This record gives sequence, C-alpha cells and structure tokens, in this order.
Amino acid sequence: QVQLMESGGGLVQAGGSLRLSCAASGNIFSIYTIGWYRQAPGKQRDLVATITSSGRTNYPDSSVKGRFTISRDNAKNTAYLQMNNLQPEDTAVYYCNTPYSPKTWGQGTQVTVSS
Repeated sequence: QVQLMESGGGLVQAGGSLRLSCAASGNIFSIYTIGWYRQAPGKQRDLVATITSSGRTNYPDSSVKGRFTISRDNAKNTAYLQMNNLQPEDTAVYYCNTPYSPKTWGQGTQVTVSS
C-alpha cells in the first residue's frame, strides 16, 4: 500500500517560486502515475498535473502550463511540482495522489501567494 506525504509549501510573493515534494512509502511507487491536485478555499479539488511511470507529463489545468513542472525520481520514491511565477490565484492546499487508483488523501501542503 502506497502512502503519500506532501511538503514544500509556504508563503511567497507574486512572481516567486516553490518546489513541492510528494514522498511515497512502499516499494512500488515507480509503477504509478502521480498527480498533483489543488484545492482553493470554497472550491473543489482539481487536478493540476500528472506524470506517468515513464515520465510522460500532462497539465489538465491550462493556467499552470509554462509555469509549473511535474517531475519524479523513482529511486527516491518522490515526485515534485516546481512552481514558477506564482500568482495569487495559485493559493490553495496542494495534494498528491495516484489518479487511476486513488489512495487515502494526505494533509496536503499550503501554498499562499501574496500580491
């Protein structure tokens, strides 16, 4: 059973950058597609980016294209979300999960972008 834990959030000014990490327990992390999600206050949780086991990426949320980059290091059982040129509308709690076989949600990591 894979368990996921997010970290790396914080408070940044508009235009700043953060790198989020998603650390997974278990030794079969490499076979899963990993997704980053975010949930802003009062809104639903949305899928932001995905990366397959082979490293193919997709960004369902067009607002992050060109600014966010998802990556993974299977040797470290960790996925990342590099976020550049952050804007106030990126403020949300960010979560990771396995979209095609969802696991129990973690606590997420708060990202707050001030204008």
